[in-house]
Amino acid sequence: MSEIEIGKVTHYFSKIGVAAIEITHDVLRVGDTIHVKGHTSDFTQKVDSMQLDNQAVQAATVGQSVGFKVVDHARQHDAVYKVVE
Repeated sequence: MSEIEIGKVTHYFSKIGVAAIEITHDVLRVGDTIHVKGHTSDFTQKVDSMQLDNQAVQAATVGQSVGFKVVDHARQHDAVYKVVE
């Protein structure tokens, strides 16, 4: 499996376990598997749902910032990769 960098974590809301991601490359869709990697962060998960401006969306493109629940603590500036087979 390979990975494509698609964005960066811009904020992490610890009380609700949600990360805000700015998409800088490619497209992120619900159902995609992502890998979040940073200084102390390193986890992989499937994207179950995303929100853009408090509205559920199925895909996010370059320039958009979306939020979704993450399985572990993410930190600002962590790189986000899309896992492709």
